[in-house]
Amino acid sequence: MKISTMSPVVSRASSTATRNQLLNMKKTGGFYSVILVSVLLINNGCIQKTAQQNETEVNPTFTLTKTEKFKFNSFVDCNMAEAWIGDTLRIFPGKYGEDPVWGNAKELKYADGINAEEVFLTPREKFKDPIMPKNTPPGTEGLHGAVWFETVYQDTADVTGKTLFGIYHNENYPETLPFDPSTGLGYKNVNWPEGLRGPESAAAVCRIGVMKSIDGGKSWTNKGIFIEDLQPRMILLPHNKSKTFAGGVGDPSAVRSGEYLYLFYGEYSYPVTYDSTNYQEDTEATGQCISVARIKVTDLDNPLGKATRWNGQAFAANHDAAGTPIPSLQIPRKEGGGAASIKGQYHWGPSVSWNYYLNCWVMLMGKVEDYSWRGSSIYISFNKNKDLGKGGNAMKWSKPTLLLTKPGRVLWYPALQPMNTPEDIANRNTCLKLGKKARLFVKDSEANEYSSEYVIEFSTGRQP
Repeated sequence: MKISTMSPVVSRASSTATRNQLLNMKKTGGFYSVILVSVLLINNGCIQKTAQQNETEVNPTFTLTKTEKFKFNSFVDCNMAEAWIGDTLRIFPGKYGEDPVWGNAKELKYADGINAEEVFLTPREKFKDPIMPKNTPPGTEGLHGAVWFETVYQDTADVTGKTLFGIYHNENYPETLPFDPSTGLGYKNVNWPEGLRGPESAAAVCRIGVMKSIDGGKSWTNKGIFIEDLQPRMILLPHNKSKTFAGGVGDPSAVRSGEYLYLFYGEYSYPVTYDSTNYQEDTEATGQCISVARIKVTDLDNPLGKATRWNGQAFAANHDAAGTPIPSLQIPRKEGGGAASIKGQYHWGPSVSWNYYLNCWVMLMGKVEDYSWRGSSIYISFNKNKDLGKGGNAMKWSKPTLLLTKPGRVLWYPALQPMNTPEDIANRNTCLKLGKKARLFVKDSEANEYSSEYVIEFSTGRQP
């Protein structure tokens, strides 16, 4: 779920002060050389847990080490999209476009740095505005609603590194995307559920689309929506009371495996046609929440209708049809899990990376525990199958393990980010590719702050 760029922004430490803090930490070895002490599940020290795996070849463990807080200086309300353009790391946080509930936004910006530390400490005023496509009027073809870049896929066929595909989260309402009976697209403003701003606001519907840049992200053209849920599967009143989404798919994290881009995303719709006279909470819960789809990388230039969702046996469900969520990431009813439209607990907001040290995929995710996206814990899961296209490998994730909890806070959009080690710089590491150590970032939504207080260190769990 995305929040307003109009929300109060907390004051942030000046870049000069933060840089000096980091320099002092470096001098004392604090930033990357903290002595690791294993303590279970406390927030003021280190955390070490072992993830459950379906097979025993890799049994990843991790240690969290608390550091001085590292604050990001710009608006973040999504996964952090980033790529190396030559010797420059470029990031694309923020929100852009029309939003009748929260107000129109122009906060999708970019910043550059010669390493992760420099780009993450860029002063707010030095972020730049990319050239974005304009919203078109309701009822016309084009870009509708607001967008957030969640992943940047860098076209490997372009040796300059400047051809980028921005995978974006898109939100609309019946006001911005009214129902068109000739196409079946859009939404009917009938029994529409309430949004985050109270009875006078509408719940959004999320979709996933792609934009393309050929100049390293300085300007973008819209290629369209390629995963969405349609009006018949929206969950309406009187059942949808969670103040989250009316339905849809969103908050994606995309990684390449073979010839495909695999998208891990949240699924919020009813898995069959919604009928208020025959609604079943258990039926809704079976179709939520973290799912996977894929699209050939060669189809990103013309993606409409090209993506397919996992249907339980193969990537054979249409781009606008119900898929099957990843079973191991669903929270059982006996553990508090349930339908997203009511108050059921569920994991959401996946952030996926390939870890070449562990030789496996790593997924971070949030957990909704109450109405209005409230949840105070971050979880981690592993998938040791490098080839996501073989059999059901894309679904073979370990049961989520608690990574971080902050009782009383609301934590969103966890991600692992590179640091300033020679290894990170030499390997051009990003949030999509990492090694033994990384910095854990998460958004505290109530403080409207995206920051890091921990470094994570992985171990393979193998005996020497």
